[in-house]
Amino acid sequence: MSLRIFILLLLSLVLVSCDEDSKVEEEISKIEVDFIVERFDKAYAEATPSDLLKLKQAYPFLFSKHVPDSIWIDRINDTLQDQLLAEVIKVYPDFKAVKKDFEGLFQHLKYYDKTFSVPRVVTLTNDVDYRNKTIVTDSLLLIALDNFLGEDHEFYQNIPRYLAKNMQKDQIVSEVAEAYAKKYIFQPNRKRFIDEMIYHGKLLYFKDVMIPFKSDAEKIGYTEQELKWAEANESPIWSYFIEKELLFSTDSKLPSRFIADAPYSKFYLELDNESPGRLGQYIGWQIVKAYAEATDENVLTILEKEPEEIFNKAKFKPKK
Repeated sequence: MSLRIFILLLLSLVLVSCDEDSKVEEEISKIEVDFIVERFDKAYAEATPSDLLKLKQAYPFLFSKHVPDSIWIDRINDTLQDQLLAEVIKVYPDFKAVKKDFEGLFQHLKYYDKTFSVPRVVTLTNDVDYRNKTIVTDSLLLIALDNFLGEDHEFYQNIPRYLAKNMQKDQIVSEVAEAYAKKYIFQPNRKRFIDEMIYHGKLLYFKDVMIPFKSDAEKIGYTEQELKWAEANESPIWSYFIEKELLFSTDSKLPSRFIADAPYSKFYLELDNESPGRLGQYIGWQIVKAYAEATDENVLTILEKEPEEIFNKAKFKPKK
């Protein structure tokens, strides 16, 4: 086969694939998702002690029976809480842009999971508990907006920069998509480095499918510059993992070096300070994407596959 014919065949396959993708997205865009965003944060900011009973009746799941009313009343009267709520309302006078993102996410979830029900969506604050920015259940979606005020916000001055940089509006739907992905994933064993890589690769691939309207940088929480660095260095990163025999290692230090949130990845080389953190997640993402392209399996099926099967069938080759 001549090179010209091969290129034409390749182009025709790409065009067919793009056409199929656009047809799917057109179908998804027609799915109805009916919901409102309930601003508990605003209601609490405007409340007086006499409104407490009404709030408890409207949002019983936010009020523990073990916490006396006096504590909630103290919070209503607390000037620090007033300041926190005022900042949230300043950044989020309305929720239209993020609601649009949620509509897209819910439409995709309904398309790929016919049993999915649109949850009750409630915004609130949690005293900047950035480890618990969002909570997802079968019927509820809670978003703590004080964790998404912008990376340079004064409330985040004591939070490491590599964490604060993702505490902004454009990360809300990405965080929520990840919370949903964790509900669908079945992967009980994560003892080896490859297990961790594939697990996080599944989370990111889920975002590819469910929030395709977000950029790759937004999905993984990188700046565009960090994403370009990862893409440009894909081959040497992969070579390092192979040469050091890390993939099937059970070394407990590997997740903290390459998977966990960190200012940079730890190769113990000069390039460390140039690199973004979580490069193990990035490579895992590329492996899962390669598997999806090779098998054409449904995203929810992929989330349940064993890491070894994904790794073997992906036949992953890094970008040169």
